[in-house]
Amino acid sequence: MMSRGLRVLIGLAAAMIAMVGLERFSSVAGPAFLALTLTIAVSPLRSWLRRRRAPGWALVAVPLTVVLLGMIAFVAALVVSVAQLAVLLPTYSDEYTALAASATRWLGAHGITSAEVNAVLGSLDPSQLLPIVQGFLSSLLSVGSAFVLILLLLYGMSLDAGPLQSAVNALEATRPHLVRALRDFTGGTCRYLVVSTVFGLIVAVLDAGALLLLGVPLPLLWGLLAFITNYIPNIGFVLGLVPPALLALLDSGWITMVWVIAVYSVLNFVIQSVIQPKYAGQSAGLSTTITILSLLIWTVVLGALGAVLAVPLTALARALLIDADPGTRWAIPLVSGQDRQEPPTPRGGTSGMRRSSG
Repeated sequence: MMSRGLRVLIGLAAAMIAMVGLERFSSVAGPAFLALTLTIAVSPLRSWLRRRRAPGWALVAVPLTVVLLGMIAFVAALVVSVAQLAVLLPTYSDEYTALAASATRWLGAHGITSAEVNAVLGSLDPSQLLPIVQGFLSSLLSVGSAFVLILLLLYGMSLDAGPLQSAVNALEATRPHLVRALRDFTGGTCRYLVVSTVFGLIVAVLDAGALLLLGVPLPLLWGLLAFITNYIPNIGFVLGLVPPALLALLDSGWITMVWVIAVYSVLNFVIQSVIQPKYAGQSAGLSTTITILSLLIWTVVLGALGAVLAVPLTALARALLIDADPGTRWAIPLVSGQDRQEPPTPRGGTSGMRRSSG
């Protein structure tokens, strides 16, 4: 009989092969995972329509329309914002030169040579920062280029949602662990997405309003970036803070930059660290360490889209590879960070998840 250690090693090797394959076909895997995540996100709307005896076409058309309108608005805002950023950044070359000269004099007075300073500051030229910023945002804009593929997948998944739920329910007698794992995944992921979206909108509006009051250029773009990075666990706040802070430094000086950092830090701590966790809880069932590792891995595999979908993707992997198999349930405390042998049950219990799953 194969030892547990050998099974773990074989499982890790299989996971590595799967990751390489996903990276190779990321242009298809990314949109497919996004379509699945969006289908799960609107499952409460589908359940609400079903409880009100809506016709079959409405169960498909209404959630699909909501998702498509949201995607169109997001891609349009991102395209306009990136275009504005491309025009704005090169205009700060003079401000950057003056700031670099001031920093060089200050550092030179503290024993750091000008050659070392120029080597560092040269990489921070606004004209050279543009390709970096555009690279991250263009990865997200690839969602727009795959719009037809995502549309087809969303349509297919919307059609299959009802029959798939019936098929899963029919397996409860023979595959109870699998059924429970899938219900926990859909319910927990749905709640995670809804909570992250609501609080992401709150943070984005407050951040954009604060930047507007401080006179930082492109407040709507940085509010949109704050909304996107709210889905990125642990480091999303930093990713959303750095660009507007640097732009505030170039546009208005150190004092404005300090104010931007202070406002972002207060909003992030109060909303994302104090209030949001009370609603999201342990919906994804992942420890902090696993969340950080999943963020790094999915970013490598799927790019910026992988960073945004890291938590749902890892929750799906946990449901299929750990929760659904009684032989691997010993690993639940290791990935959840909780001293328990059962996966966390969302509020409302299993029956509530049955109602919310689409």
